[in-house]
Amino acid sequence: MKKILFLNYEYPPLGGGAANATAQLLLEYSKRDDIYLELITSSITDKYEKQKIAENIIIHRLPIGKNGENLNYQSQKELLLYTWKAYKFSKELLKKEKFDLSHSFFTLPCGAVSLMLKYQFKLPYIVSLRGADVPGYSERFTNVYRFLLWFIRKIWKKSAYVVTNSKGLTRLAKKSLNFNFKEIVNGIDIDYFLPGNRTKEDRKKEFRVLCASRLSHRKGFIYAIDALTEIVKKYPHVKMIFAGGDGGAMENLKGHAQALGIKEFTEFSGRYTKKQAPSIYQNADLFLMPSLNEGMSNNLLEALASGLPVLMTKTGGAEELVFDSKNGFLIKMRDGEDIAHKIEKFIKNDTLCEKMGKESRKLALTMTWKNVSDKYIELYKKIN
Repeated sequence: MKKILFLNYEYPPLGGGAANATAQLLLEYSKRDDIYLELITSSITDKYEKQKIAENIIIHRLPIGKNGENLNYQSQKELLLYTWKAYKFSKELLKKEKFDLSHSFFTLPCGAVSLMLKYQFKLPYIVSLRGADVPGYSERFTNVYRFLLWFIRKIWKKSAYVVTNSKGLTRLAKKSLNFNFKEIVNGIDIDYFLPGNRTKEDRKKEFRVLCASRLSHRKGFIYAIDALTEIVKKYPHVKMIFAGGDGGAMENLKGHAQALGIKEFTEFSGRYTKKQAPSIYQNADLFLMPSLNEGMSNNLLEALASGLPVLMTKTGGAEELVFDSKNGFLIKMRDGEDIAHKIEKFIKNDTLCEKMGKESRKLALTMTWKNVSDKYIELYKKIN
């Protein structure tokens, strides 16, 4: 049996895609008898919490100053607090128990903890890159990347494996270090996310374009609103739904829609729970992701499983998941006009949503979390 010390400061209800990926992996690991895992993550209260979700899976939640209001975004102060507390907690745990390796989601801060544990306990580790922890991924962290590039490289070099979740993220990471990265694409719960039953008649009454994700500037949703301005001039039955918690861009997006006079054609539904997620996709006709950069979008995967045609910029995940003119279209980056042109294709051809949506679902059926967990366990077993 392999004993894994797993590190991710995000775990539901805290965080986004990486939190969901961790939860899904732990669910798959709980079904096996050759894996024992303890996760060190963050608490949304001011108290330490220990949770046993299966005989072989234990979760430790460490308080980092969260108040339960902003669950989508962690400040630098909170991340630094997690780093220090996770390191101290891990040290005490390793003094009592023997683990075979640590597995960190994110180079920073979690990979830094794994590196320190390697030095102190000779514990090998794996790092899973998630996007923002890769230099060049986010304009917001440009100065951080410049300052910490040497440390990021060191964390990668000292690891047993560094795992990316898309070809695009691999290419970006290679710009910082010519390394043998492993690619393991995210999975999707195909039994939880299922196609809806919207019809051609429903789409003629109201054509619903869904932008589901944390509302950050990096997602490029401002260009979706630019596209909507052009679309509603010809098709006033179009509505654009923005579903997701505020990642710093919500007020800007609302203000932009107001300034362009199309507020009535938008809907900001806010943060949603996992229980609410399936119906959000099932009540849409088209999924739009005009992101400026992605690792591997869980929202995109959920849209595919929900049988939606997709529009996405050529960034992380697009090469693996968006096949132009088959299950959707690739869109130009920062180009509202091109987005409008692609949306219009679906409005003018009333069978295109169903046709491409079926292709999306077919693709999703090949991408299960069991496949993902099996690939990670293969890596764990290669580490002595």
